Amino acid sequence: MTQQGVQTDMQASRVAPEVKAVPETMTAAFDEFMEAFEAFKDVNDRRLGEIEQKLTADVVTRDKMDRINRAMDEQKKVLDQIVLKKARPPLGRGQDDLSPDATEHKAAFDAYVRRGEEASLRELEAKAFSAGSGADGGYLVPPETDSEIGRRISVVSPMRALSTVRTVSSSVLKKPFATSGLATGWVAETAARPQTNSAQLAELAFPTMELYAMPAATQALLDDAAVDIEAWIAGEVDVVFAEQEGDAFIRGDGVAKPKGFLSYPTVADSAWSWGSLGYIATGAAAGWKATGPSDTLIETIYSLRAGHRQNGTFMMNRKTQSDIRKFKDADGNYLWRPPATASQPASLLGFAIAEAEEMPDVGANSLSLAFGDFRSGYLVVDRAGVRILRDPYSAKPYVLFYTTKRVGGGVQNFEAIKLVKFAAN
Repeated sequence: MTQQGVQTDMQASRVAPEVKAVPETMTAAFDEFMEAFEAFKDVNDRRLGEIEQKLTADVVTRDKMDRINRAMDEQKKVLDQIVLKKARPPLGRGQDDLSPDATEHKAAFDAYVRRGEEASLRELEAKAFSAGSGADGGYLVPPETDSEIGRRISVVSPMRALSTVRTVSSSVLKKPFATSGLATGWVAETAARPQTNSAQLAELAFPTMELYAMPAATQALLDDAAVDIEAWIAGEVDVVFAEQEGDAFIRGDGVAKPKGFLSYPTVADSAWSWGSLGYIATGAAAGWKATGPSDTLIETIYSLRAGHRQNGTFMMNRKTQSDIRKFKDADGNYLWRPPATASQPASLLGFAIAEAEEMPDVGANSLSLAFGDFRSGYLVVDRAGVRILRDPYSAKPYVLFYTTKRVGGGVQNFEAIKLVKFAAN
């Protein structure tokens, strides 16, 4: 074995075990991730050299590369968790920045959550002409907690962060969309001006569906004045809401939940029409082409119009991304690039990568990769307000907090998102 191979072995064996220890800082996690990537490149270069010389890669080399690939995935998970943790605000909040009305609502809400006192909240929401309040409908969460839940979800769910978000006061958002523009034509100075065709409009409807969580607390916890109830509710609800939303925005079937973009009809991009999403086939059943697999990625990028392409983002899960890490261009440069800083995403061919575990793994006829301008292509609809109903009876000695939020979503521009289908055609 050459000296370079020995050094690579030592580096590869050093990377994988370090994943077990969670770094204390974002800088340490980022450094370990970059170290793993350098080891990955060395081992993958050796694998490609073995394939070129022997037409097959050594089993030990393949195993080592897979191990480092998994190590990189684990390091990226740790890095993402640290970024999320740093994005969360401290539990305690001062009252100095709250308006008098917000302070009054916060105090009344705190009394309702801790002791079930409804009088103050009932009076406040009656003044505001709130609909659906009361013992059966629950009460609106104070604006601070409401915005806190929404902000944390935008960090966790890539679809919410990438898409357009609209807040509505009704149960359905109806949006007209021009599928074609006005017709025009050239005429001579004295020629007749015949009437041109009008723009074609389509009406898209985005109903909001109910998303709920029901955390429980003991009365002793509620009686503890040191506990920030507002932060506790936001902390309990944000992750479960984000997980449910992220799944629905990608593969939801539209029945009692938002409709994910993978649930819309799909057609080959050459036969694309409004109402369906176009796909580019990889040219190989259940995988990438043996020769020039990156050609599919380039074709997908340029299947978008220029206006959408400049805002494009790749979306895939970690397993698909681990395959793409191995791709090189004709000059031997890796197409996948690590993030420039700890808070930025990795990139592919110059476009950002959004990791969404809800995207399917590579398989026969799977739509495992999407590329598009998601802000133009997908719309998230939030019904204003998060509502909480306190239930001290159903699960004694626990107090349940039935927390609900109405959310909808769907594709609003069918030409702004393209898919990659792992099929021969």
